Amino acid sequence: MFEKILVANRGEIAVRIIRACKELNIRTVAVYSEADVNSIHVQMADEAICIGKAPSSESYLRIDRIVSAAEIADVDAIHPGYGFLSENAHFADVCENCNIRFIGPSSRAMNALEDKQISRALAKKAGVPTPPGSEGTVESEAVALATAKRIGYPVMIKAVAGGGGRGMRVAHNDISLVKGYHTARTEAEKSFGNASVYIEKFIETSHHIEFQIFGDNKGNIIHLGERDCSIQRRNQKLVEETPSPLLENKFKHLRKKMGKDAVRIAEMANYTNAGTVEFIVDDKGNYYFLEVNKRIQVEHPITEEVTDIDLVKLQIMVAMGEPLKLSQSDIHFKGHAIECRINAEDPFDDFRPCPGRIEMYYAPGGRGVRLDSHAYAGYTIPSTYDSLIGKLVTRGKDRKEAIDRMARALNEYMLTGIKTTIAFEQAIMQDPNFRRGVYSTNFIEQLLGGARRELIEEQA
Repeated sequence: MFEKILVANRGEIAVRIIRACKELNIRTVAVYSEADVNSIHVQMADEAICIGKAPSSESYLRIDRIVSAAEIADVDAIHPGYGFLSENAHFADVCENCNIRFIGPSSRAMNALEDKQISRALAKKAGVPTPPGSEGTVESEAVALATAKRIGYPVMIKAVAGGGGRGMRVAHNDISLVKGYHTARTEAEKSFGNASVYIEKFIETSHHIEFQIFGDNKGNIIHLGERDCSIQRRNQKLVEETPSPLLENKFKHLRKKMGKDAVRIAEMANYTNAGTVEFIVDDKGNYYFLEVNKRIQVEHPITEEVTDIDLVKLQIMVAMGEPLKLSQSDIHFKGHAIECRINAEDPFDDFRPCPGRIEMYYAPGGRGVRLDSHAYAGYTIPSTYDSLIGKLVTRGKDRKEAIDRMARALNEYMLTGIKTTIAFEQAIMQDPNFRRGVYSTNFIEQLLGGARRELIEEQA
């Protein structure tokens, strides 16, 4: 058993990891930037070490400072959470070389899935369908234009090292392609230190469905079902649910096939620990591999709610060398779960971040309600980091009960002083198309169109 773990992250995921450690009787060390000195995870941990100034480039992305803090605190392992260094193979390798366990996939597995383009090649080798696109990275306007001509508009320009919707642009013609190509490269360089992009066919009416995978160090790999993450703004997820209404109501036969494909990709990469294989599905039931997220996902709680498996505890146990004590036949699903990401953003101003001080804070509760958050009354949401305040999760015996419970919980959630997505998500829960499970990745654009937007703004 590990005796002490350093949490190399902040916000709600740091709190989530610390809670799991406490239940396993493992001591924790928090690292924090100067901007996070009053953050809850700093207060909850057994020890806390400041690693730099507010910008993540001077704190949460500094491998040398995090490893130094780990050595000073004499920890057994580091949990990277999600974002920041969680998918950095070099960080995992440094931890391994310093005899510190990295609670995540091995550096070897990360390198096998180094970026989206390499992952696509591995998926093709595994016989998993991928969207038509460029054969490799696109290094010039001329190559971009030739690729778009070959596969046909619309196309999506994507950063190979991308994530969180950054470094992505849709193009419907040559003019928007050239502009999007340079914008995506600039954004990718700024966000990830890697300007490389590739191009693939953009499926306009699509559904974003991902499978939670888990592997141990003995070669055992399973999946824990799917999550539907189609409701997005600026290519970033806002509402997730499991099981997927698309698969449940229309393409139930795809569930087993996609799950097997997700496991096959993980097996080819010798994957260990938690990960997510993401797919896009069209209205005709065709599905295509997108990428592998080599970490715990933001939306992991809904999988926990329907499987009754603590994924963070499982991460820790596997990192200690424990084998998975679960086979695929042991995974059973019960009920329905939904997650709403509560962000400090203005939905009616292109989801512009709205950092600031929370004046009043009252969290919802009751049966079937879970809130993973680091916020409290008097807490200041910094402008330096992601705008996520918390993740509100509800579970029900069926989808209707989960939606009704979420609507009730959102109505209870009282948070003043800053603008949030709460009222907008209340509108989603009442939307007839959402309630029927009929939606795709363009759902929010449709919801914010014309008279429907005016009605939502009035309600907000």
